[in-house]
Amino acid sequence: MEPNLPDVVLWSIPAFVLLTVIEMVSYRLHPDEDAAGYETKDAATSLTMGIGSLGFDLLWKIPILAIYMGVYELTPLRVPVLWWTVLLMLLAQDFFYYWSHRGHHVIRILWACHVVHHSSEKFNLTTALRQPWTSATVWPFYLPLIACGVHPAALAFCQSANLVYQFWVHTERVGKLPRPFEYVLNTPSHHRVHHASQGGYLDRNYGGILIVWDRMFGSFAAETERPVYGLTKNIATHNPLRVATHEYAAIARDVRAADTWSERAGRVFRGPGWQPGPKAGAAGARAEASAPASVPARATAPVPAQATASEHATASAPAVASEPATASAAPAPERTP
Repeated sequence: MEPNLPDVVLWSIPAFVLLTVIEMVSYRLHPDEDAAGYETKDAATSLTMGIGSLGFDLLWKIPILAIYMGVYELTPLRVPVLWWTVLLMLLAQDFFYYWSHRGHHVIRILWACHVVHHSSEKFNLTTALRQPWTSATVWPFYLPLIACGVHPAALAFCQSANLVYQFWVHTERVGKLPRPFEYVLNTPSHHRVHHASQGGYLDRNYGGILIVWDRMFGSFAAETERPVYGLTKNIATHNPLRVATHEYAAIARDVRAADTWSERAGRVFRGPGWQPGPKAGAAGARAEASAPASVPARATAPVPAQATASEHATASAPAVASEPATASAAPAPERTP
C-alpha cells in the first residue's frame, strides 16, 4: 500500500515566495556592499532553471520510479510508515544525500549536472531554485534505501523535505547561529562555504540537513573569510539552455580531442579538473618544454576543485584522483593528474 504523505514542496511554495520578497526588501532597506545581493538577470535565470527543472524532473521520474518499484517489489523487506520510522528515513536519506552530493562534485559527468546549482555569482534565496535539468544522475545513490524496504513514495517525501530545508540556507542575511545549531545542522554559514570559489572552501560542506556527515568524513570547513561565489572560472551567461548544458558540451569537446581511450574515460569519469599526464617520447618532451609535467595543486585548496575541466585548464587548478567513497576517512584529496 502506497503511503499517503504530503507534497512538502508544493505546500512550501508560498513560503518560498514570501521569504524571497522579504530578502529582496531587506537589501533595499539595509544594503550590504560586501554581500553578493541580487541582480535581476541572475535572479531571473535562477527562477527559469527552477521552473524548467520541475518539468524535466517529471520526465526523469518515469524510468526512475519504474526501477525503484522493481527493486521494492523484489526485496522482502518493508519499512512501515510511522512517525518514528519517518524520522529514521529522513536521517538515512540525508546520509545518502551527502554521498550523492559529494559524488556530484568529484566525478565529472555527475558534476555536469550539479554545476548548474553553483553557476551563479550571487548567493540569495533565488539561488536555491537554480536546479539542474538533468537530475537523472541522482537516483542510484538511494537504491540501498529502496532495497531495505523504504517505499519509493516515502523516499520522495524525505527528498522533498531535504530540498525544502535547504532553501533557507541560501542567504547572506543570516549570520552564524548559536554553536549547538552550527555543530549539528547545515546552516547559511556552512552553505556559503559550499558555494564559495576560494581554494580553501572548494568542495566542502556537502550536508543537506545535517552537517555532522561532513565532520565525520573530513569535508567540513568553517566560514572564516567572506566567500566569493560562483565557479573558479565563471561561464558569464544568463542563457538557461547554456547554463543547463555547458559542462556536457565541454566534456564532449574534451573527449573528441583526447588521443586515447583511457584519456577519454578520464575526461568523463575522473574529477572535473583532471588532466592527463605528459605523453611519452618526443611529443612528451615537447609538451614538457612548453608546460609543467603536472597540474600544480592550489596552495590553499586541500580538497578537489569544483570547476569544469575547461575551467581548470584556464585557472591551473588541480584534478581529482579518487571517487567519493574512497575519501570517507579524511578530507578529500588534492586533484592530481
